[in-house]
Amino acid sequence: MRTLQSILVFLASALAEIGGSWLVWQGLREHKGTLWVGAGVVVLGVYGVITTLQPDAHFGRVLAGYGGVFVAASLIWGAVVDGYRPDRYDILGALICLVGVGVIMYAPRGA
Repeated sequence: MRTLQSILVFLASALAEIGGSWLVWQGLREHKGTLWVGAGVVVLGVYGVITTLQPDAHFGRVLAGYGGVFVAASLIWGAVVDGYRPDRYDILGALICLVGVGVIMYAPRGA
């Protein structure tokens, strides 16, 4: 159950962080204005709150594990939202990162 909760928190974190960053990007780089930037900043704050819901209490481990999720989710976001087509090396790199998440977050550990 903790693993499922952790995965769901990672997915929600990715949606908030990448979505918030995308809004800031749109506001500044695509000249959509300060409302987009402000919305992005709010969503990025929500990301910070969501991340605290991880069942693992170790900040460094959670953020290290999330880094791999972020890599894979960013490529998916780019493909779905911006029409970016990841190549085989993007996909391979993302898979390697996700294996790292599995090792960092879900490997059996002694007490």
